[in-house]
Amino acid sequence: MIIFAFLKIKQVVKLHDLQFKPFISEEEIQKTVQRMANEIANNLKDEVPVFIGILNGSFMFVSDFVKKYPNPCEVTFIKLASYEGVKSTEDIQRLIGLTQDLSGRTVVILEDIIDSGNTLEEVHRIFKNANVKQLIIATLFYKPEAYKKDYKLHYVGIEIPDKFIVGYGLDYNGLGRDLPSVYQLKTTQHMTNLVLFGPPGAGKGTQANFLKEKYNLIHISTGDVFRFNIKNETALGMLAKSYMDKGELVPDQVTIDMLNAEVEKNSDANGFIFDGFPRTNAQADALDKLMDSKDSQINAMVALEVADEVLVQRLLERGKTSGRADDADENIIRNRIKEYYNKTAILKDYYSAQNKYFGVDGVGSIEDITKRLSEVIDKL
Repeated sequence: MIIFAFLKIKQVVKLHDLQFKPFISEEEIQKTVQRMANEIANNLKDEVPVFIGILNGSFMFVSDFVKKYPNPCEVTFIKLASYEGVKSTEDIQRLIGLTQDLSGRTVVILEDIIDSGNTLEEVHRIFKNANVKQLIIATLFYKPEAYKKDYKLHYVGIEIPDKFIVGYGLDYNGLGRDLPSVYQLKTTQHMTNLVLFGPPGAGKGTQANFLKEKYNLIHISTGDVFRFNIKNETALGMLAKSYMDKGELVPDQVTIDMLNAEVEKNSDANGFIFDGFPRTNAQADALDKLMDSKDSQINAMVALEVADEVLVQRLLERGKTSGRADDADENIIRNRIKEYYNKTAILKDYYSAQNKYFGVDGVGSIEDITKRLSEVIDKL
């Protein structure tokens, strides 16, 4: 028996009004089918079993199974109606039954998935008076949390959580059966999450305010989050301060835990703008894992692109009124810009590899820049 974990794959499938994320790969499915075929063949080596698939869902499983089964066998199907939308119905109706005599034969039911067990109950009713030699149940997928019956499952391919899945014969209102891999329903359907970057003086803060209002997103500034936790003496704030007081870098996990708390506080949000994090590949990977644990993902890294000389002049001009010493010294300004590019160059490669990096011209009026950013976000 295999307990299968989530695969880290980026693409999402949309069927009708819902989105589904990759769950079990085609390769893992085929390995499991081969294992099940070998196990059953070894146990029934002196038999010519009759394999019976439950339509519609099992057609791909049965097809692959019998191709991998090394011994002589017979194959047939019965059809039952058991699903409407994304919920298993309580009423199982037998649509197409068996016409052949199975007296004295070993019958192996090949099910695509067993969850509540209602379909399995109907199968046992069908075969109660069929005088078969033995009735064996083999299922590719099994949801132990949802199973409500006492019938024995002789062979189980992959145990999965009680989540709705599509692909490899399983559908959502008619769509998805043809997918060679299995996808799981996303619980956060329409969340948009952005990593917003821009060199000092690019106007990142101004644009973040416009974007959070326009798209109803939560703006999470790492600096603000740190200040809040330290000021309010939260456990994470005190832990972070203990490192800072010693002149040490705050561990990434502490920062991630702070961000996690912010995301949890706004779990029903349309999405988030992450500002000031990540700054390294390790942090970007940690953020990916955080969002994946929320059944979501980073949709894009959007970086405002402004020529160095323009940035320098903007910051010097800002320094006349901001009162910030680092806005008044040209050498400090140029070092800040250089440090930004050294850090974001790595992240540009990270997100480009996922086709999620978008550079946006940051020169022009505030309205023009907002429009350019919106054109990117609207296509996500």
